[in-house]
Amino acid sequence: MFKNYITIAWRNLKKNVVFSFINILGLTIGITTCLLIFLFIINEFSFDNFHKEGDRIYRVLRNMKADGQVKSAAYLSGPYRGALLNDFQGQIESAVRINENNNLITIGTQSYNEKKVLDVDGNFFTFFSFPLLKGDPKTVLQNPHNVVLTASTAKKYFGSIDNAMGKTILLEKDIPLTVSGIAKDVAANSHLEFDVVASLDLMKNATWMTKWINNGLYTYVKLAPNITPAQLEKQFPAFMEKYMGSEMREYGFHFVLSLVPLREVYFGNTTFDHIKHGDKKTVYIFLSIAILILLIACINFINLSTIRAAERSKEVGLRKVLGALRNNIIGQFIGESVLLTLISCILAVGLLLLVMPWYNQLLGYTLLVSWTTWPIYLFLAGVIVVVGFLAGCYPAFFLSRFLPVEALKGKLRIGKSGAAFRQLLVGVQFCISVMLMIGTFIITRQMNYVKNRQLGYNQEQTMLVRVDNEDIYQHVLTFKNELQKEERVQSVSLMSGEPGGYFDVHAFNVEAHAEKWSARTEFADFELVKTLGLKVIAGRSLSASFPTDSTDAAMVNKTAVARLGWTPEQAIGKWIQNTVLDSSRRRIVGVVDDFNFQSLKSAIEPLVIAYYPDRRVVAIKLKPGNLQADVTLVGKVYKQVAASYPFEYSFLDQQFDQLYKKDIRQQTILLIFSVMAIFVACLGLFGIASFSTVRRFKEIGVRKVLGSSVQSIVVLLSKDLLRPVIIATAIAIPVAYWAMSTWLQNFAYKTTLSWWVFALAALVTFGIALITICTKAVKAAVANPVKSLKAE
Repeated sequence: MFKNYITIAWRNLKKNVVFSFINILGLTIGITTCLLIFLFIINEFSFDNFHKEGDRIYRVLRNMKADGQVKSAAYLSGPYRGALLNDFQGQIESAVRINENNNLITIGTQSYNEKKVLDVDGNFFTFFSFPLLKGDPKTVLQNPHNVVLTASTAKKYFGSIDNAMGKTILLEKDIPLTVSGIAKDVAANSHLEFDVVASLDLMKNATWMTKWINNGLYTYVKLAPNITPAQLEKQFPAFMEKYMGSEMREYGFHFVLSLVPLREVYFGNTTFDHIKHGDKKTVYIFLSIAILILLIACINFINLSTIRAAERSKEVGLRKVLGALRNNIIGQFIGESVLLTLISCILAVGLLLLVMPWYNQLLGYTLLVSWTTWPIYLFLAGVIVVVGFLAGCYPAFFLSRFLPVEALKGKLRIGKSGAAFRQLLVGVQFCISVMLMIGTFIITRQMNYVKNRQLGYNQEQTMLVRVDNEDIYQHVLTFKNELQKEERVQSVSLMSGEPGGYFDVHAFNVEAHAEKWSARTEFADFELVKTLGLKVIAGRSLSASFPTDSTDAAMVNKTAVARLGWTPEQAIGKWIQNTVLDSSRRRIVGVVDDFNFQSLKSAIEPLVIAYYPDRRVVAIKLKPGNLQADVTLVGKVYKQVAASYPFEYSFLDQQFDQLYKKDIRQQTILLIFSVMAIFVACLGLFGIASFSTVRRFKEIGVRKVLGSSVQSIVVLLSKDLLRPVIIATAIAIPVAYWAMSTWLQNFAYKTTLSWWVFALAALVTFGIALITICTKAVKAAVANPVKSLKAE
């Protein structure tokens, strides 16, 4: 019996090639989309789950309150580790500190500027479960002059991992390190990434290793069994008071420690955090899209399978006359549905392998497909059973309910309820499609708005060079002075943070304000305003013409004076004092107009600009002209002061592009999925149009004989089919409006939700549906009426 069912199912697939192709195509697209998103979600939620005892590992965060909001910082200072281990004996089992760095590595005459260097405590490889191919995890970093390389790095330096062991490399040209271990290349699902691991003891005299107030390290703790993070967090206020109470009161800060589970670090949202991060909202958006696409494909399958009832009614009637029970017929058609889904799954796997390179490029990282683990097979089996069963249920019950006499005569009493149900399904399809299309339009418009918004400073022709090595740090003034001699260079500024980068938060004493005030800071030289093209709206810029400006003057932005209750003019002459860096007060000499120094997702915050030698980046304003020649010129000057390091640079306008890279990727993915959704929905609409023309085939013939025109017949066939599309659009628009309004709340500066965006989405959807329907309607209308009437 089972073999007979399979044979009949295969014959029906071959007999109805067009319908089978449409069904399989729709399901294949839906399943492929789900597979792509399933792999993405599995990867996102698998971050850091490979560490043994990872459920006991936590990252320590430093929380502070600013402008009524609690912000979390990932950095702590060096003394925290020892104090935590000492004060929480029996509760904290071990702890490790990590410093992200980039260093010059020299092997013989060859040098490499490595971007992924971690300086860590000696217990790093016993605390975490990064596997070592060579070396003992307990002793590999016991000597401060030992170093661990990843397998790929070892091969790059020495040709093989065996050759690397015991060899010497130079760190920053003068610190010899011996290769004591080789680590397996870091898994893609680790929030910590490294190519080189060195000992933190080499930096034991750095200020952020010895002073509580100077933060610059990530700190992780492993709790003892049966100890909960809540138990520790209750004790942290007393801990902070013990070690930092006097400093917090002196500097005006109030820090509170908290613990974040290791497996939640990847989805965390903290400041001063350069590790790899993900976004749960993006994961849920992808998941929703997968469900919607698969739902559209299932609806398409149901509609097209129901249409085939017209051709299989006699088969059903004959089976019933020969004694087949309704359950047998239901099993037959559900089996056919499962077979169709199985074929679609096989094709989807092939399509997945074909599009994976493009998908990885779209995501910005490589997703690894593991065909040796059970989740992907469980997913495919679930799709085959669930989708095959659910998508086949309605057609099976629909076909099996025919009365044998009517079925053998070829008469189907489909009725209004069946037509209404199919129209409902089409409506759901297009409702989803319209929402996806509106989402695509709004996201595209918002991204264009972000790109074209006036940010309050000049991004053009501004090159950024990082002060990220000892040579450029020691000779940065020479670098600046030499550049200013060049005719092609308009101005050069040394600063602590460029727009789109990181801006520290400091506390200030302010004139006529009893409480300490927090603000973002920009420590720069006198050329900042000129280089960035900032607009001074009151007072003047910091200037070398006033010798005391380096110690006694500051500038603030418009938001800062508003928060302090002043007008820009009233702010001039008022004093402020940085509680950490300044022993004396500075007078406000100028107010700059607000400019977006952070992402447009954030509102402009108060900013204090002061002269201070905190040099992290060099901004070089170039004159319009030959940009490539200018880059070569700057590189030549760079080599004069930092010859051992490769010349690396970026441009200021690229900085903001990086901030919105994820949003732009979401825009692209949503656009692609919207097109796929509409395509599959149109397949369903095409099927409904086919069903309608089959059902009304003789009616069309009679109308043509009686003189109806092709145009009137097309209108007759189209109006009923377009009704669910119009209703779906009317429902989708308010839902999409709410969804996109919620999404835009992520941006402090956002585009308007104009009515024409929704009208355009409706018009495009209606137009595509009309073309789809008319393709079939016109074919039916121009057919020879003799074909439909000769059977009577």
